[in-house]
Amino acid sequence: MHHGNVLELIRNTIIKLMPPEAMVVRVEFEGPEISIYVKNPAVILERPEIVKKIAKTIKKRIVIRTDPEIRKSKELAKKIVMETVSPDAEIKEIEFDDALGEMIIKAKKPGLVIGKGGALLRTLLIKTGWRPIVVRAPPIESKFLPQILHHLIEESQYRTRVLRDVGQRIHRPVIFKSNYVRITALGGFMEVGRSAILVETAESKILLDLGINAGASSPLDAYPRLDIPEFVIEELDAVVITHAHLDHCGFLPYLFKYGYNGPIYTTKATRDLMILLQLDFLEISRREGKALPYTQKEIKKMILHTIPLDYEEVTDIAPDVRLTLYNAGHILGSAMAHLHIGEGLHNIIYTSDFKYENTRLLEKANDKFPRVETLIMESTYGDEELPPRDEAEQQLISLVKKTAERGGKVLIPVFAVGRGQEILLVLIDAIESGKLPKIPIYIEGMVDEATAIHTAYPELLSDKLREKIYHEENPFTADYVYIVESRETRTDIVEYDEPLIIMATSGMLTGGPAVDYLRLLAPDPKNTLIFVSYQVEGTLGRKIKDGAKEISYISREGRLEVIKINMEVHSVEGFSGHSDKKQLLRFLQRMTPKPQRVILNHGERSKVLTLANIIRRRFAMEVYTPYILDSLRLA
Repeated sequence: MHHGNVLELIRNTIIKLMPPEAMVVRVEFEGPEISIYVKNPAVILERPEIVKKIAKTIKKRIVIRTDPEIRKSKELAKKIVMETVSPDAEIKEIEFDDALGEMIIKAKKPGLVIGKGGALLRTLLIKTGWRPIVVRAPPIESKFLPQILHHLIEESQYRTRVLRDVGQRIHRPVIFKSNYVRITALGGFMEVGRSAILVETAESKILLDLGINAGASSPLDAYPRLDIPEFVIEELDAVVITHAHLDHCGFLPYLFKYGYNGPIYTTKATRDLMILLQLDFLEISRREGKALPYTQKEIKKMILHTIPLDYEEVTDIAPDVRLTLYNAGHILGSAMAHLHIGEGLHNIIYTSDFKYENTRLLEKANDKFPRVETLIMESTYGDEELPPRDEAEQQLISLVKKTAERGGKVLIPVFAVGRGQEILLVLIDAIESGKLPKIPIYIEGMVDEATAIHTAYPELLSDKLREKIYHEENPFTADYVYIVESRETRTDIVEYDEPLIIMATSGMLTGGPAVDYLRLLAPDPKNTLIFVSYQVEGTLGRKIKDGAKEISYISREGRLEVIKINMEVHSVEGFSGHSDKKQLLRFLQRMTPKPQRVILNHGERSKVLTLANIIRRRFAMEVYTPYILDSLRLA
């Protein structure tokens, strides 16, 4: 069937099913969605079943947009909103996105803008011609999110073009009836870092994650292996990013340097955090004189190619592939990716990093899926049982307490996203409940910006935490938490006479402010260094954790310096955002439906092999443990 015909057929079906009084102006394929532009949106609002019926008939995602001709001027639209919505909603800002015909309304109390059963939204749409999108104004203003939104809105024409190109590609007719599925390990197999998996069918090629390995000593080990003949950038249909940690998304902008023009699919929170961490990575690499794989220019381009998806929203990403993201419980916005390939030919679940347990920050990972034959599962702690969460909290609190009592200072290296917020919540809770004295907590290196992004997505946080944030007792804004704004104050903080806690990035001491604080605090035995996250082989953090008493490193001035580690060193396991052996097995036991085969990745070799043997013994499943560059045919 000819390409044009398929699109024509879909168009005609839609026009037939739409009531004539809705006045359909045109039908466009915009990314994974089909946009129906109408002059009279009221008709559709009164009869929501129409859109449902169309979506069901053509099995695609439908969105109704207003014809630009009926959209009121932005000034007038703003005025209408302010007159229609109660001042109690506390609207902070209204922005307009021409590409999508949306007006983004930021309000302290979004419920009052939405109205009962969405009644107010309908009124606003009819009166202004713009589709209202209501966002909760976050309690902590991010310096950075408004810039992203501004960039998206400024480039809205370019984005429309991108969406239409993507739409044409997704809805192209299937040339080969899908008859095989193959995956190739490009990074993050038998190792932790540079996660990347190429999924190929007869019809399409999709990348799952594209990370870097911060602890690698050579470029060959630092980046995914895109140098194989199967990987052709022009043939790539889509990239799916599961979460914002650099070992899963740090290499993504590089694709745009080499001409990739396709879409990136991820959650909104991952998009925001990913940009934050990539910019931070560039900044730190530049400061430390390392070679940069890409620049800010590519990050900016990447933003315009990113199509955000909600959890559990089924989306076509290629003619023969549908993607659904599920909560992974690892960090804010983290997802497991479910790929449905062909007409029921094969289903893959890629867990990426996941936590199968509730934490203070997030709800536990999802374990119910529509269908699955192949499960690709992480095995970071494949042979370890971590202590229960409450024991870990107890241990952390008692170490901090002991250090404070002898007048020492505590350094906790953290990842800006995830562990940073989790540990902060534990410490604040301990201070509020009197388990710890009121000790000042200093935070540096992106943790504060990442925390602001957390408060912008309260619906993704754990029920308990969300309630707190909604009712204005935002635990992240306690008055003894200080954000370190400039590097110059580091020495002053360390020379301060009283006990204090410093939380700084990077979590594995591969660079960033934590290394500076280490240099200043390490000689004094009164001080304590506490690791709370996974330390990858080859990193400075891993060397100290394994007992190194002297560390040499290259200073910013390029001199070789030696640090004597006299401070106490402790590692508190149990705060990890990964599932331990017990949780991994429990997930396998409880997940429905059961996969026929399990492929293990994201773990050091010994952990992967141990876990593989346990799974083989306990479950009747095939287990594979590929190495980098191995390919497996799945169907």
